[in-house]
Amino acid sequence: MSEVAGQIAAVHESYAFACMRCGHGWEQSYAIEHHTDTEGHECVRYVVGGAVVPSPLSRPVCENCDGHVVRIMRAGQVSSVRRPAPAPAPAPEPVQGPETHHWHLSDLLHPFQRRAS
Repeated sequence: MSEVAGQIAAVHESYAFACMRCGHGWEQSYAIEHHTDTEGHECVRYVVGGAVVPSPLSRPVCENCDGHVVRIMRAGQVSSVRRPAPAPAPAPEPVQGPETHHWHLSDLLHPFQRRAS
């Protein structure tokens, strides 16, 4: 894509974001403009509401807590996570003796995984 008669060719993309620090999720749409600078090099600008913003793929920042551990997903993922969760399963019977639970990253990411409908 390039500039044609003073007009800029743009592609529109949307992304979903989830902060691994505070759990906040949001979606954002971008106009991705392709330009050629004065030296003939191609460059890309991300635009939101008329303002040029950093690429969401470089180093996203949580808009809630300013955290930098943000997961980027395809658009529509945040709304699927916000759906009401099914009723919790009954609590298991107590286990005799000491018990430890080893947490895995997948346990923390569970709320962001796509649920089967």
